[in-house]
Amino acid sequence: MNTPVILNERDGSRFEQRDGDTILRAALRAGVGLSYECNSGGCGGCKFDLLSGEVDTLWADAPGLTARDRQRGRHLACQCRARGAVSIKAASAAEYVPLRTPRRRQAWLTGVSEITHDLREFRFRTDGVADFLPGQYAMLDLPGVGASRAYSLSNTPNEEGEWHFQIRRVPHGQGTHALFDRLACGDEIGLDGPYGVAWLRTAAPRDIVCVAGGSGLAPMISIARGAAEAGMLETRKLYFFYGARTPRDVCGQAMLEKLEGFGERIHYIPVVSLPGEDGAWPGETGYVHDALARSLPGGLPGFEFYFAGPPPMTQALQEMLMVGHRVPFEQIHFDRFF
Repeated sequence: MNTPVILNERDGSRFEQRDGDTILRAALRAGVGLSYECNSGGCGGCKFDLLSGEVDTLWADAPGLTARDRQRGRHLACQCRARGAVSIKAASAAEYVPLRTPRRRQAWLTGVSEITHDLREFRFRTDGVADFLPGQYAMLDLPGVGASRAYSLSNTPNEEGEWHFQIRRVPHGQGTHALFDRLACGDEIGLDGPYGVAWLRTAAPRDIVCVAGGSGLAPMISIARGAAEAGMLETRKLYFFYGARTPRDVCGQAMLEKLEGFGERIHYIPVVSLPGEDGAWPGETGYVHDALARSLPGGLPGFEFYFAGPPPMTQALQEMLMVGHRVPFEQIHFDRFF
């Protein structure tokens, strides 16, 4: 069978789709910067118009397409495979061209540790180096789970082939059920990556703000660790906000305390939305974006922002920063997940 070739008539790029790849993954592997964020059908960032040829759709009801999109015959590049030669019209930009080419690997689970009652760190090892940028994610192919799952990395690039993920259990979630209840040390999975555009900008001169909620902890810890390893915190400060529902959901401080400069150049601010009625919680309460606006010194346009968490949190943060405080979009970095 001939390898399908995809032509994007918007920018003239042409690339091949190898076995098992979606149109999006094929483009990124070929160094073509198709627009995307979640790689999982939720955000809608990789919509395209099919001009000619045929595609197979992996998830017909993916929430990244609106009813209007479906009426207009639009598709998601992360959920389609070309049957043969196709022509598409898709948004692309230089910012989406991968700095680290994603590739498929086999990975073996080497360890698991508890972070909170519903959040665990899963550590995998692959042959070769773990080549990614702090803040990126990988697609995991798990036993008994039909589609790949996107999970953010919590560690930093390394020569040992270590890939660490901090993952929150999702009730009735197939991916987290496989990870939490079925996978054992030594078991093998598929790992494809890295992906994502919310990676650490080491050349940005501003102080850093990381905002995490839930399992959004992982990429923000990776950003903080990456900034420390790169020597960025010798000339910058880092403010790390963690938004949690209750005090027992709060986490992250123990990881940050291991970084040089904690308490002086690294500041941790946990925020709880449901502190309880006993008054025992001593810290910030309410929404994490409100706490951020109260806590940061000076004007918000003076910072570089990274955030990850539930969609309501990321949407509220983006609106507050861009509309309420005129923070330039170029200083705001996040990948939308749903």
